[in-house]
Amino acid sequence: MRIAKYISNSGYCSRRDAEKLILDGKVYINNKLCSKPNINVNLKDKIIVKNKIIKLNNKIKLWKLYKPTKIICTNKDPQKRKTIFDILPKHLPRLISIGRLDYMSEGLLLLTNNGDLARKFELPSSNILRIYRLIVKGIVNKRMISEINKGLVIDDIYYKKIKVNIEKSTENYTYLIVKLKEGKNREIRNICKYFKWKIIKLIRIQYGKYKLNQQKKGEIQEIKDLEIL
Repeated sequence: MRIAKYISNSGYCSRRDAEKLILDGKVYINNKLCSKPNINVNLKDKIIVKNKIIKLNNKIKLWKLYKPTKIICTNKDPQKRKTIFDILPKHLPRLISIGRLDYMSEGLLLLTNNGDLARKFELPSSNILRIYRLIVKGIVNKRMISEINKGLVIDDIYYKKIKVNIEKSTENYTYLIVKLKEGKNREIRNICKYFKWKIIKLIRIQYGKYKLNQQKKGEIQEIKDLEIL
């Protein structure tokens, strides 16, 4: 197994971050500096990352977190904002987030102790459905919904068709259910900006087969019926 994959599968970080650690001179194999991410290792090797010995997790696990707003999905933030890892219980192992939710978004975020599983969830080829509840202020009509459902171009970026349904409307707000598989960066927010919709709330309620259900903000639950993709 390549060293970058070993580090990722230990749950220490993603494979991309593991490669960066190696190139930054933070990884040692059997007390010798590792300079390349494609070096092969095995279970008998001693792997040290930033002065800490790491070992593979034999059992792949998955958790679901209700991420509150104003929390960032990263290990460390230069702006010193609170991260998802700051709110996790201390008894949990080191986890990797599967994808991200932006600072002002909330809802279902999956975490795992296995880098390969995280990568499989994130790959576009996995074709995994994400469902969001979106509350907006502004004019929402059938033409706009039809345009989104067919796919549209915003600032030279093509967004594939997204399934959007109006859940309900009030005098001031429209409640939408948004279903997508592509998941470009800030996709829903960019679409709302394009139509001049003010976002009141954006919450992810489902990722693949896993649902937020009645989970409370900040609560994390281990998923027992894990199915490997």
